[in-house]
Amino acid sequence: MPKDTTTAAKRAVLYRMMMPDHTCPYGLKSKDLLERQGYTVEDRPLRTREEVDAFKAEHGVKTTPQTFIDGERVGGYSDLEVHFGKRDPDDDGLSYQPIIALFSVAALTAVALTWYAFDTLLTWQTLGWFVSLSMIFLGLQKLKDIESFSTMFLNYDLLAKRWVPYGYVYPFVETGAGILMTGMMLTWLSAPAALFIGIVGAVSVYKAVYVDKRELKCACVGGDSKVPLGFVSLTENLGMIAMSVIMLVLLFT
Repeated sequence: MPKDTTTAAKRAVLYRMMMPDHTCPYGLKSKDLLERQGYTVEDRPLRTREEVDAFKAEHGVKTTPQTFIDGERVGGYSDLEVHFGKRDPDDDGLSYQPIIALFSVAALTAVALTWYAFDTLLTWQTLGWFVSLSMIFLGLQKLKDIESFSTMFLNYDLLAKRWVPYGYVYPFVETGAGILMTGMMLTWLSAPAALFIGIVGAVSVYKAVYVDKRELKCACVGGDSKVPLGFVSLTENLGMIAMSVIMLVLLFT
């Protein structure tokens, strides 16, 4: 039987940190990626700090893991992704993925609540729950690191620039209003609060993106966000405004 020269040719050498108290996650990811690309991996774990330091000094690198293919050093995990066409080398890291995931979960949860409450998949209440749940989820992302959020928020929010504490108050108002609006409680409090932060947010985003033409990251999913500030951020605020207005109209009619 003829030898499979294609498989035999696809070999890689991987140096990765695998010490008793720490196994490098990027080393594991590199090994998995290589194997999924059909490579036979010659795994060479670095088991002590001395081995790691000696390897870095020998090859003139600052980090591990490091992968070699056909005797040539490809680099770390990110370099492997570029090598296999899994990542754009010019990628700036900006992505709508976090906000898409959040809105998707909010929408599915709203549908689940609708099914439980009304024995159907969609009603007008589904849209209301989607907005209020999105507010809760977005608020939680900000609350996990208020300091980072408030710092990023200062880049574009008009009120926070004039009154810095607003950046610390905002996550609590958004989350609290979302909880109250989900339960249709204290509408006289939750709707005006959401309306206020929605209007300020919409004006701030519009000015920063469409008037000043600034390219910024949105603090909507927290201070470590890589979501571009723009249409999605504006839509979020407009959604809060619309729901607040509807709830106030229903309250006084």
